[in-house]
Amino acid sequence: MLLKTFKSKLLQELSAVYDEEEIECFFYLLLESYHGKKRIDLALNPEMEMDALQLIKWESALSELKNQKPIQYIIGQTEFYGLPFFVNENTLIPRPETEELVEWIIVESSKSAVGSLKILDIGTGSGCIAISLAKNLPNAEVFAVDVSEKALAVAKKNAEINKIEVNFVNADILSVTNLNELPTSNFQLPTHFDIIVSNPPYVRNLEKAEIKPNVLEFEPHLALFVEDTDALLFYRKIAHLASKNLSENGKLFFEINQYLGKETAELLEDLGFKSIELKKDIYGNDRMIQSAL
Repeated sequence: MLLKTFKSKLLQELSAVYDEEEIECFFYLLLESYHGKKRIDLALNPEMEMDALQLIKWESALSELKNQKPIQYIIGQTEFYGLPFFVNENTLIPRPETEELVEWIIVESSKSAVGSLKILDIGTGSGCIAISLAKNLPNAEVFAVDVSEKALAVAKKNAEINKIEVNFVNADILSVTNLNELPTSNFQLPTHFDIIVSNPPYVRNLEKAEIKPNVLEFEPHLALFVEDTDALLFYRKIAHLASKNLSENGKLFFEINQYLGKETAELLEDLGFKSIELKKDIYGNDRMIQSAL
């Protein structure tokens, strides 16, 4: 079958679920993943064909897209902050808003006179924050924690893909009373960190109605949701830990629930943090916050 014929099929069969621009994006992502070709290659060779085995893969992808499985999970990869990342059902798909958080940390770090930065990423998932910071801050030693062994396996693979060294730790942050207690084997944790960053679970169950099926049905709920009765559970715990383990002039960064910006700022203030700055994302939502002791 001609690839352009299958493109027409995609547009026809997915139009009830996605808009045309999104379907075209899916097509070219699959084209690159399955054939190693780009849009220009098909434009130059419009009669390009797929063989029987390739057709099976395309049909499978079409079926999964109809069920609203994220394209990133179908092809097993995505891009974050200009870097390639492997993703699967054990990790959240990195978001553009999180890229803004990484950018903020990099810009703020460039203002620091600290020679070698010690950075801790709590709830690392795919490793996108930790690896992007390590790649762009060559003077940083980066540590990353996650409760999920399967997520850490993905993060370790992504560190290898990007040729970056990150020290990974498998631990439940809610059960730790001091960050120095984190279990390590082949490396030693610093006593204090210059930057602690986290994008923890923050979507309340009451907000599930706002979540699209491609997220709700496929991305790991462990990394997404918190109970309505204690939506700031992770923020409170991590801030408590940071109060013990941030270095002098160190900073705490969070990605936050857009509806709880004021409450998150108040929590940090109540715990003794200062220089609290709430920042909006590209969509105009309260999305990240930084503070210092």
